[in-house]
Amino acid sequence: MDNLLARERKVVFFCSASRDIDPKFNQAAREAARAACSLGYTIVSGGTVKGTMGVLADEVVRCGGKHIGIIPRFMSGVVHPGLTQTVWTSTMAERKELMREGTCAAVALPGGIGTLDELIETLTLAKLDLYVGKILALDIDGFYEPLEALLDHYVSTGMLDQRSRDMISFPKTVEELAGALE
Repeated sequence: MDNLLARERKVVFFCSASRDIDPKFNQAAREAARAACSLGYTIVSGGTVKGTMGVLADEVVRCGGKHIGIIPRFMSGVVHPGLTQTVWTSTMAERKELMREGTCAAVALPGGIGTLDELIETLTLAKLDLYVGKILALDIDGFYEPLEALLDHYVSTGMLDQRSRDMISFPKTVEELAGALE
């Protein structure tokens, strides 16, 4: 990544690649993109045209924001054409690592198993002091309530300490998310 972009304030968004989701989740992605752009963030994401990733990218373009897409070479056919910068990787693991690099916040929008993987890995890295940014899961209409309950269960059974549990928050609205990013 060039040095100029590496110094900018960046937020990574973990998003769904599915097209078959409730439209309210894509609307939340649009609003989250607008909020992050208005706060001066460079957006980092998986950078494809698929699902919520594409919706997010489209909105960043509409806002005139900067958007870095981190994409494995085997996904070259689905890269979003409006990215400010495209960073190619060899593997999904490398992709996740580069997506987080230099960000001050990681935001999981409602998403599938890939989004969950990115979110939990980021929380694990924060627990190990290997990620220092905020970790936020946008809980539109209770989407992340089961995960929040699971993490609380882990605390109650001693499988997770409260300090680590407190590293992730679950804003219920885009306005709460924007407030956490300010």
